[in-house]
Amino acid sequence: MAIANSLSPLTILENGDRLDRDEFERRYAASNIKKAELIEGIVYVASPLRFSSHGKPHSQIVGWLVTYQSMIAGLEVGIEPTVRLDENNEPQPDAVLFRLGGNAQIDDDGYITGAPELVVEIAASTVSYDLHSKKRAYERNGVKEYIVWRTLEQQIDWFVLENGEYQSLEPDANGMLCSREFTGLWLNVNALLSHDMAAVLKTLQSQNN
Repeated sequence: MAIANSLSPLTILENGDRLDRDEFERRYAASNIKKAELIEGIVYVASPLRFSSHGKPHSQIVGWLVTYQSMIAGLEVGIEPTVRLDENNEPQPDAVLFRLGGNAQIDDDGYITGAPELVVEIAASTVSYDLHSKKRAYERNGVKEYIVWRTLEQQIDWFVLENGEYQSLEPDANGMLCSREFTGLWLNVNALLSHDMAAVLKTLQSQNN
């Protein structure tokens, strides 16, 4: 299937469309769709999101990141921002954490251009591409750390970029994961999976006092 160009008269945006980024943005702007992503040149239109498997864990991840941001200067946290990674990839990750003046920049249109240092995805129905095509796109574009919370499977995957490839971080003996990119960004995995945010934030704060 040929990749559509920016002169295409079509304005419909559907799952499986193969588009370049300019055409994707044109159709997206002309549609009433609330969330769609371009991953490796393929369009993914979001389905309705359930509270338990997405809405609640999404808010908890954001709370963890915002708490960390409040203790460390020079950081930005974003919720579902459009990220212009390259010509074939424009995701809207569930959360991002990046340094001001780092790899990711805010362009003149107000979008993120380039790779945030940390990207988080809440994967319930989207695990098939969060751990495959999207993971490859983040890896290739230099996203240094990538977290996927597989809510239905009660698993958290934390990948770090080493020599251009993602390697999995494993929790320590106490069930903790720690960022290599952001000093003091600790995650109490068991507490998060049980939705115990008091324990999650207590762990984080204890590493940043």
